[in-house]
Amino acid sequence: MKISELSPAPGSVKEAKRKGRGIGTGNGKTAGRGHKGQKARSGGGVRVGFEGGQMPLARRVPKRGFNNIFAKPLEFVNVSALNKFEDGAVVDAQALLAAGILSKCTYGVKILGNGELTKKLTVNAAAFSETAKQKIEAAGGKTEVV
Repeated sequence: MKISELSPAPGSVKEAKRKGRGIGTGNGKTAGRGHKGQKARSGGGVRVGFEGGQMPLARRVPKRGFNNIFAKPLEFVNVSALNKFEDGAVVDAQALLAAGILSKCTYGVKILGNGELTKKLTVNAAAFSETAKQKIEAAGGKTEVV
């Protein structure tokens, strides 16, 4: 097969609508822009969020606090979910993904202390809550911050 022999799937490519090509096309004369007005002009239209001079919604809504756009959000896993692993296992993000406890893990995992842990595990995570750390160590396991 050569590049010159490739073609798109049938029905996937449509012909472009030719605007302003006569009344018979249904898109002649004003070319679907209507009569006069700001949106009929070339270069006409308003910017995103413009509400005709009314105070825009983005400025009417109160803003509080701080939103860190550089934040790297962690995934959260409770201690009770770690019972799925066998005694003595090393639990990290890859193991949690493989076990189906997490569906994605972009920046790391934080282990939270909800529930009980009955297995002795070595847990590698980006962060631990105090109660999670206590419960893992009480069960005879180890916590390692990665």
